[in-house]
Amino acid sequence: MNEKSHTHLETRLRQQFYLDSVALMRMSRTLTSRAGVLDAAMMMGTPANLEILNNAALLDLSLTGQSELDIGPGDLILTVRADSQEIAIAALDEADQLLAQPQQAGKSRAWQPRSIRSAVDEHRDANIALISVPGAFAVSEARKAIRRGLHAMIFSDNVPVEDEVLLKREARDLGVLVMGPDCGTCVINGVPLAFANQLPRGDIGIVGASGTGIQEVSCLLAGMGQGISHAIGVGGRDMGSDVGGISTLMALDALDKDPATRHIIVICKPPAPEVAIAVMGRIAESTKTFTLCFIGGQAMQLPANAHWARTLSAAAEHAGDIATSANDDTNKLEKAPGKATSASSQRSLIRGLFCGGTLCAEAQVMCLDAGLTVSSNAAIPEVSPELAQDGHTLIDLGADEYTQGKPHPMIDPTVRDQLLSDALKDTQCAVVLLDVVLGYGAHADPAGQLVRSLPDGFDTTGVKLIASVTGTEQDPQVLSRQIAILKSAGIEVSISNAAAASLAIEQVQ
Repeated sequence: MNEKSHTHLETRLRQQFYLDSVALMRMSRTLTSRAGVLDAAMMMGTPANLEILNNAALLDLSLTGQSELDIGPGDLILTVRADSQEIAIAALDEADQLLAQPQQAGKSRAWQPRSIRSAVDEHRDANIALISVPGAFAVSEARKAIRRGLHAMIFSDNVPVEDEVLLKREARDLGVLVMGPDCGTCVINGVPLAFANQLPRGDIGIVGASGTGIQEVSCLLAGMGQGISHAIGVGGRDMGSDVGGISTLMALDALDKDPATRHIIVICKPPAPEVAIAVMGRIAESTKTFTLCFIGGQAMQLPANAHWARTLSAAAEHAGDIATSANDDTNKLEKAPGKATSASSQRSLIRGLFCGGTLCAEAQVMCLDAGLTVSSNAAIPEVSPELAQDGHTLIDLGADEYTQGKPHPMIDPTVRDQLLSDALKDTQCAVVLLDVVLGYGAHADPAGQLVRSLPDGFDTTGVKLIASVTGTEQDPQVLSRQIAILKSAGIEVSISNAAAASLAIEQVQ
C-alpha cells in the first residue's frame, strides 16, 4: 500500500489470467463508479501497460510479492486508489467477483476454443478471426489465423509498425486481409465488430483508417435511409509511408469485386503522398464510383469516377445521393436547425470535448474553413498542437494523455466530466461542443452520463452546450432516447458532428 495525498493504493496480481482489453475496461469502469474510489485499472502486464500504470501512479507491487521483472504480458494487474484502505480492498474484492463471472459462465458451455487452430477445426465455415490480445501476442495470433485462410481483424494496439508491415505483406501473398492493428470498427456482411453500430444493409461500401469516422458516416447514411454492404477498417497507420496502404488497396479490391457494393467511401487522415497516388490509380481502374474524405487534407486531382468530400457529413451526403441516383432532398442530411440560441455576448471561445478522434478532426476542419484560429492535442495540418486557453480549443479525449490506465471515453465518458466543469466555469467560453457515440462496445447511456455530470442548477444563459449523436435507432442505447435525454437538459442537438460544429462557430462569429 502506498499513501499519496491521504489516499490509499492497493494492487493485486493474477498470474496467467488473460481477458481482452474491452472486458477489462468495462470492469474498471464498474470499480470507478464505487463511492470513495478515485481511480482504478485492470490491465494486462505488458511493458506498455506497466509504463502506463507507473506514469499514472497506479502501481504498487510491494504487497504482491512480485517485481515488475516477474510480470509477464499474460498476467493481470488489478489496482485501485481510494479514500481509504477499506474502500480500496472492497473494490478489489468486487473485481475478483467480476473476474469469476466469465469463468463461471464458461463452465456451462460444452466447449470453448483454446486456440485459433481448435476454433478453425470446430468452425470450418468461419473466415474471419477477431484478435484482441496484448499487442506483444497480436501478430503471432494473427499470423496463425491468416495461415489458416482467415481474414484477421486486430483490435489490439501496441504492435510495432515493422511487425504490421511483415504481417500484411504475408497476408497479401496468401490472399487474405488484415484489418488493423488498432482497428476499432468493422461491419462485415451486416455484422458489427468491436465499436460499431447496428446498420441497415445497402450498396455503399466503406474503407476507413478511422473507427469513429466509419461510425459517423455509416450512421448518417442510415439516417438518410441508406445502408452499407461492408465497412472495412484498416488501422490508423495503413495509409502511412511505412505500411504503404496494403490493406486499403486490398479492401478496395474486395469491394470492387463485390456485386452488392455499388459505391465506395474511403475515410482517413491525409495519407502519405505515394499511398495517395496508389489509391488514386486503383480507383481509376474501377467501374464503380467513389467518395474520398481525407480529414484535414487538401483536395487533390481525382479520377473521373471519384468525388472529394471535405468533411464526414459531406461524404455521407454525396454517397447517399449517388446511392439513390436522385437529388431528392428528403434523402439528404438534415441541416443544422438555424442558429442556436445566442450565448452571452461577453463570451467568445469554443471548447470542444470529443470522445471520437476523427470527430475532433472534422470539427477542426470546420473551424479552419470558417477562418477561426484553433488548437488541438490531436492537431490536423494548419492547427496548432499547443492548447491555447485564450483561444478556441478542441480536445480528443481518446488521446494517450487522457486514457493512460483508464478506459477509452467511448466506454467511460467520465474522463470528460472535469474538463466540462472547467469549461462551464470559464468566463470566456461561449459554447462547449460535445459528441455522444452509440453502438456496441460503447457506454450503455452516454447521454445520461453527460447530463448527470452537469452542475446542479445548470442553465443555458451562459455557456451553450451543443452536441451531436452518432448512432442509429437500432443501437442498444437507441438514438431517439439519447437525443431526448440531451434535449431535456437544455443541450442543443444536431444531426451530425459537422452541423454541431457549424452551430458552435456561429456562436462566436
